Amino acid sequence: MVETETKVQRYKRYIDSGVEWLGEVPEQWEVLPSKRFHKVEKQLNTKRVCDNVLSLTLRGVVNNNPDSPEGMVPKDYATYQVFDKNNLVFKLIDLENVRTSRVGIVHEKGIMSSAYIRLVIGQGSFPRFAYYYFFSLYINEVYNNLGSGVRSTLGPNDLLNIPFIKPPLSEQTAIAQFLDDKTTKIDEAITIKKQQISLLKERKQILIHKAVTQGLNPKVKLKDSGVEWIGDIPEHWEVKRLKYVAEINYGISPNEKTYNNQGLGTVLVNGPVEYSKSSFGYTRSLKWTTEPVKFAKKDDLLFCLRGSTTGRLNLCHQDLSIGRGCASIRGKENHQFIIKAVTALKDQIIETFKGSTFPSITSFELNNYSVPNPPRSEQKEISVYIETASQKIESAISLKQQELAKLKEYKSSLINSVVTGKVKVC
Repeated sequence: MVETETKVQRYKRYIDSGVEWLGEVPEQWEVLPSKRFHKVEKQLNTKRVCDNVLSLTLRGVVNNNPDSPEGMVPKDYATYQVFDKNNLVFKLIDLENVRTSRVGIVHEKGIMSSAYIRLVIGQGSFPRFAYYYFFSLYINEVYNNLGSGVRSTLGPNDLLNIPFIKPPLSEQTAIAQFLDDKTTKIDEAITIKKQQISLLKERKQILIHKAVTQGLNPKVKLKDSGVEWIGDIPEHWEVKRLKYVAEINYGISPNEKTYNNQGLGTVLVNGPVEYSKSSFGYTRSLKWTTEPVKFAKKDDLLFCLRGSTTGRLNLCHQDLSIGRGCASIRGKENHQFIIKAVTALKDQIIETFKGSTFPSITSFELNNYSVPNPPRSEQKEISVYIETASQKIESAISLKQQELAKLKEYKSSLINSVVTGKVKVC
């Protein structure tokens, strides 16, 4: 278990730092521009002196495989810059995006993008304390606010002018060690929560798959469905193509001139849209100047047909027009059963385009995917069972997600409170 409260003391006296996001700091701590303590250096790997590729990620600085790297890579690693152990690396571009990595501490000598900023920590500063301080600015979105408006990038001089808070070196070391210990324990607890959530989601998927392929009677006689992904089904069931049990509508791509902010209806250009609590892909919503031609109906199942989000699903929250990259599915007899069957089918659909540089599913392929087709009365029973069982699992997932959010909030609060001296740990 991770303690949600840490028994710490406050310092005897505080003074106003003069910096909005710092507030009051212990009176013996210095607050001066970062350039008074640290420096920015850029050493390009022009002579290929280093081939250890590193990457700044949300997990921190990690080793990268140059033969199978994460993210974008250059044509020539000679354009990368060299970082030494205990340097800090900053990615202060695209500051409108608050959900990307911004700062990391380098664990060993390596090379990273020349677009990053390399900060060399001064001798009077403990590198890991400096990291935690600049990380606290990241989690409080200080960089994003400094780069708001027309600026979406902060340069080396901007970074050097950011105030740096500097306790005595012995306190920096103690603070960093304290945070290393605490954040390690919190991260371990976070990992466990994520694993628990993943297992619950897997359990839900297994429950749905079993119910829509074998029904609710464990004693029923089974037969081979003739479809590999479906496997055995009850003897009295059928297997049908999706087009025979569902209405499938495919979106269109209207001319951009038909859009404005005062028009009628919503166009789903590249869906499914992220309009619910679930995250199912990226889109932009526009308005039509005339009544839209094609609608997805409320509660239809939206299915993404192309791009990096191919196979993503979501439920339509209202009647809306859909773009060419999206299809809507509505069951003819029991809509809820078809939703569950397609959800179970999704993984098999995804298998059909693995390895493609631009994954996509054609209308012919989607129309002709096989789905189990039990009698109508059983479809209803199965739908009710799945809904009830799923709600219980979703409640458990929601609880774990709340616990996960509290752990992340606690970690952020702890780092910020300790590195700014709001609490004393030594």
